[in-house]
Amino acid sequence: MESVGYWVPMDDRKNTTLIYIISHASREQADTNWKEFQADPEWQQVAKASEANGKIVAKVDRVWLEPTDFSMLK
Repeated sequence: MESVGYWVPMDDRKNTTLIYIISHASREQADTNWKEFQADPEWQQVAKASEANGKIVAKVDRVWLEPTDFSMLK
């Protein structure tokens, strides 16, 4: 799993929306990577601490993307 980058919208959603792209070798590898990440004891501890005063994520949208022929990211 490789982090490509992080963005926020340039409108009223900038305080409530985080967009990030993570690269995986395949969809199958993505599923494996996320399962391992979510099962990691250190991550579980950090996630629990970050939500001590309530949930900080309302929803997650997972979208599969592929670069166009003219994309610099391939």
